[in-house]
Amino acid sequence: MTVGSLRRYFLAFVLAFLAALAALLLGQKLRAGDNHESRLHAVLHEELDLDPGQEAQIDRIEHDFAERRKLLDGRLRQANAQLAQAMEREHAYGPAVEKAVDQSHMAMGELQKATLQHVFAMRSVLRPDQARRFDAAVAHALTAPPEE
Repeated sequence: MTVGSLRRYFLAFVLAFLAALAALLLGQKLRAGDNHESRLHAVLHEELDLDPGQEAQIDRIEHDFAERRKLLDGRLRQANAQLAQAMEREHAYGPAVEKAVDQSHMAMGELQKATLQHVFAMRSVLRPDQARRFDAAVAHALTAPPEE
């Protein structure tokens, strides 16, 4: 094996490790409820003047999503554990690491899709004037710098 090949394997290993670390940190941030998520929740429950029917519908939507999220968080943790095991076994960017990275990405994607479905489900309960304010809060949550 040449030095160039070793460098490529090492770089791939480092990138896989960083991807796993990023996924772990993202999962922790989502579970902890970051500033943007808290702000979105505050806009929904404190600033949109929801009527009792809307509150009840959104409570149901949030309850259902909390259950779905537990399942998806578990899949993400499992995928990250498999990635860690594959990295320990192969000590290189081999087939098991690549497969585990793909599984981790799939789990992250499922969580992201479920989160978006949750946001749209809540939005569907809102009146047009409320939806405009909610949309602005969602756009801000997606585009604001992390330190805000």
